[in-house]
Amino acid sequence: MAKRENNKKISGESRIRDLGDKIEYDIPEVVPVLPVKDLVPFPSVMMSLLIGRESSLKALQHSEKTDNLVLILSQRNDTDSPSSSDLYDVGVVAHVVKILAPKEEGTKVLIQGLVRAHVKSMKKYGGALQAKIEPIPPLGGIKYTKKTDELVEKIRSNLQMLVENEILPDEILVVTEQIDDPSVLADVILAHYKLSVDTAQNLLEEGDPNRRLSVTNSLIQEDVNRFLVSEQIRDRAREALNKDQRDYYLREQLKQIQKELGEEGAESEDLMQLRKALEARKLPRPAYSESMKQLTRLERMPQESSEYALLRTYLDWMVELPWNIRTRDRVDLKMANQILEEDHFGLERAKSRILEYLSVRKLRPNSKGPILCFVGPPGVGKTSLGRSIARALNRKFFRMSLGGVRDEAEIRGHRRTYVGALPGRILQGIKQAGSKNPVFVLDELDKIGADFRGDPASALLEVLDPEQNKTFRDHYLNVDFDLSETIFIATANTIDTIPDALLDRLETIDIPGYTNEEKLEIAKKFLIPKQLLENGLKDKHVIFPDPLLLFLIDRYTRESGVRNLEREIGSICRKVAREFAESNKLIHTITKQRLEEFLGPTRFDPDVTEKRPAVGLARGLAWTITGGELLPVEASVSRGKGALSLTGHLGQIMQESAQAGVFYARAKAEQLGLDPDFYEKYDIHIHAPGGSIPKDGPSAGITIAAALVSALSNKKIRSDVAMTGEITLLGNVLAIGGLKEKALAALRYGITTVIIPHENIKDLDEIPNEQRKQIDFIPVKHIEEVFEVIFDIEKQKKCNRRNKKHQARRTKLKRSNHKTRKGSSRKN
Repeated sequence: MAKRENNKKISGESRIRDLGDKIEYDIPEVVPVLPVKDLVPFPSVMMSLLIGRESSLKALQHSEKTDNLVLILSQRNDTDSPSSSDLYDVGVVAHVVKILAPKEEGTKVLIQGLVRAHVKSMKKYGGALQAKIEPIPPLGGIKYTKKTDELVEKIRSNLQMLVENEILPDEILVVTEQIDDPSVLADVILAHYKLSVDTAQNLLEEGDPNRRLSVTNSLIQEDVNRFLVSEQIRDRAREALNKDQRDYYLREQLKQIQKELGEEGAESEDLMQLRKALEARKLPRPAYSESMKQLTRLERMPQESSEYALLRTYLDWMVELPWNIRTRDRVDLKMANQILEEDHFGLERAKSRILEYLSVRKLRPNSKGPILCFVGPPGVGKTSLGRSIARALNRKFFRMSLGGVRDEAEIRGHRRTYVGALPGRILQGIKQAGSKNPVFVLDELDKIGADFRGDPASALLEVLDPEQNKTFRDHYLNVDFDLSETIFIATANTIDTIPDALLDRLETIDIPGYTNEEKLEIAKKFLIPKQLLENGLKDKHVIFPDPLLLFLIDRYTRESGVRNLEREIGSICRKVAREFAESNKLIHTITKQRLEEFLGPTRFDPDVTEKRPAVGLARGLAWTITGGELLPVEASVSRGKGALSLTGHLGQIMQESAQAGVFYARAKAEQLGLDPDFYEKYDIHIHAPGGSIPKDGPSAGITIAAALVSALSNKKIRSDVAMTGEITLLGNVLAIGGLKEKALAALRYGITTVIIPHENIKDLDEIPNEQRKQIDFIPVKHIEEVFEVIFDIEKQKKCNRRNKKHQARRTKLKRSNHKTRKGSSRKN
């Protein structure tokens, strides 16, 4: 029969009961099981449970037959209908002290843990689990040693320290002082700690009280160690604070003594100079007010304060920014034209637009002109055009590279609350230029990015808007700065990656790549004199013949710009300078043999293409960042079920062009002389050679359609024709870009007939006259016109015969001239 004496009330949420009085129970062999989640019970501990499951309520009903005794077992998982395999084998026999009135969330039950018990067997009876148990350890089976007494004494001592320093509540000390049994002491303290279910279950199953006491002592000792470390930190902080206060009082006394003696300290003199500088700068009223406010704070602040350096840096920026410093414009159009001609060769369209821009500024100096954006491949002189504009206007120049910028703070600056905060790169550039009206080049605008730190392109919207940049506010300064007098110029390799809102604020000026003849002139007029001067050489030391320069351009530096060309010329000059320095040997003329000795084998093969007409081979023209290229497209058909295969690393747009070409051929099969059911009988394979190079864009549409129709109709395509243009499902040919580069590429491969969209006739003016005269441009509006040209083999044969006659005539003339020169030399 269970017997319970002096059941005292539980205090607060500690769930620890005064266990000073002895409680004895008769434990039955079979008791109902009460499963619990995320909780491990301990003997001698009072706990509160919220019962909601039907099986648990049944277990409480069955406990009335076992003198209100239940076996509390922890679950291994979160199942709502646990079986014997879902429960641990060791639990606690507990006495149901009180069952409160049921509520919506469940029935609250007060339970007193009694003794550990091991489950021998378990079965379900009457809607609840029943367990046959064996108490652990058997009554009277616990033995204590001298080490047990030492652990108990240490635990009580540490508890006393933690309670005195308010780490633990007083109640735990009151309860544990009334416990004489070391095993009960360990269980009560362990129940107080928030342990994982696995750890707590292992301690519950531990039958040796000495081991449980050892774990209990370790847990308490960890609390003591943490407390001691925190106390040490508090003591050190208290000592540092006392020292700072002492230094502050001494420093204030020193200031007062110096003031009485009329000796101002160096710090006061420095701040006075700062105040005079701010007054002399004649800052705008909002900026002046903010500066004076922060200066007053600085004067009252000890120099050792962490904020002192931040405020001082802020005021230095306010002083050093050119709030009212500007250069006087010199708008002389003749001189501007002369500067542009000195600095750049060609680029007539860009130069013309720049002169128009300067003319407007001459007539209306305060006009808010457009933001120019030079777009073109690398190395064509986009950035240097901005430098020339600065020279022409007699303004300061600053270049800001936007490549890889992904943080908005790079543009607007960081707020002063951040450590190491500084203004954005816009104001940093203005400060470095030393003028509020410089020519400010935003280089590589298309390389700007965005991530979780913000969108720099959005921040640039305010900078590049003439209506808004008059009140540009940097996060660091937190006052308005006038950027309306600054001339912003942007550069980019392509406009595809520039956000639409930003692109809307720009006037784009396309700068195409240079022809080989233009590169030759640039090398002779600019690059060679520059490299000779930089390497300590003179004109007589090295001579570059024109044919050699053209060979160098075509076989070593195939690009749209001249950056690599300048690099190779510089390499040649350095090697010549070394030979001259070592042996005083002068190389008057650079030959191909010497060129290969200096630069190694040629890096590019001669541009050749298949000269014979072929079935399924069409020659397209592509634009790349380094210039134009020939893009051959091959098509092949074989017996099959109408599958379409696209290879050659084609992009999404080119794949769609291929599909459009197939559907057009299906729709016009009879007109084109094709089998109406070809798409069911044949597999089609379209391939663009050079599979390692990604290819994309709409301009290969008519090329793909031409190769496809050629393969299906078994008609040969003229080898002297290249084409470019986008195709629609109805066969219309749409406009393309990069016509100049594509035309030059065709010439490079010896192709003199180029099919272009009719809408691109206006772009022919961009091609130099010399090259334009060598190409027969055929504008077309529909793909049928393309087929009429490319399948006219007879016309090609006539052209080939005519070319052979011209070639034979030129060869005969060369031989005659050679004999004449040979004979004249003999006479001499």
